[in-house]
Amino acid sequence: MTGMSTRPAASATSALIGILYVALSAASFGALPIFIKVAYAAGAETVAVLALRFAFAAFLMCVIMLLRRQRWPRGRNLLTLIGMGGLGYVGQSYCFFAALNHASAGLVSLLLYLYPTLVTLLAAVFLQQPLSRTRIAAVLAALAGTALIIGGDSSGSLTGILLGIGAALIYSIYILVGSRMMQAEGALPAATVIMISAAAVFAVMAAAERPALPEGSVGWSAIAAIALISTVVAMVFFFAGLARLPAADAATVSTLEPLVTVILAALFLGESITAAKLAGGGIILTSLVVLARSR
Repeated sequence: MTGMSTRPAASATSALIGILYVALSAASFGALPIFIKVAYAAGAETVAVLALRFAFAAFLMCVIMLLRRQRWPRGRNLLTLIGMGGLGYVGQSYCFFAALNHASAGLVSLLLYLYPTLVTLLAAVFLQQPLSRTRIAAVLAALAGTALIIGGDSSGSLTGILLGIGAALIYSIYILVGSRMMQAEGALPAATVIMISAAAVFAVMAAAERPALPEGSVGWSAIAAIALISTVVAMVFFFAGLARLPAADAATVSTLEPLVTVILAALFLGESITAAKLAGGGIILTSLVVLARSR
């Protein structure tokens, strides 16, 4: 009887820990645009930043794997994780950057943040995760808050819109597949294989394009921060949270990312925080509090 009565409490505690993990991941991902701007200012080009990001992160993760004597994924799971890194991450990045050539940054960013809604719908169809009223309200509120935070120009061609939606769809599938992989392999081994796969693809692209590398200690420090904070910490904690939460809830909590970006941009880049952005941040935080209480 005692064991049965503690199960709901244990489940709720695990869910709250999962929410905290994904929130930490979102904060780490939210710092990425700030670090990227510093790296670009130091002369680095996009492909160089991506290649260095995953190369350094993959090296660090391999060292951690060896020190902790973690078991490496095998068989079909290994192939799935390679696909998540080599196709999922690379494909999402390509669609996102290509969309910026055909649509405004505001529109492309907003289209990308359709992914919590897409994850919620796809998880209901393919993973049989229920569409509760609270979950639907939370994801729609988070989307509205994100729209207020991003704001700005929303112009773009059909090509840009399709590429932006493509980036959101690829990332949504990535999260759904990842939710299954976390149950089978764990956050650390899964993230390591994904990083190695992405690093290999971007290394080939860098070898073909010969992009400019960052100059000076500030530029290389930004690359190190991108690899450590916005890749290793961000991905490992996201997967750790994904192992404790339904995919839809993890995606909704991830909408903290643009809010963190806005705050950091105001603190370190002198960018202004408008009333609309404050309102958007408030909506996102409220939706996450409601989601957490429901868990």
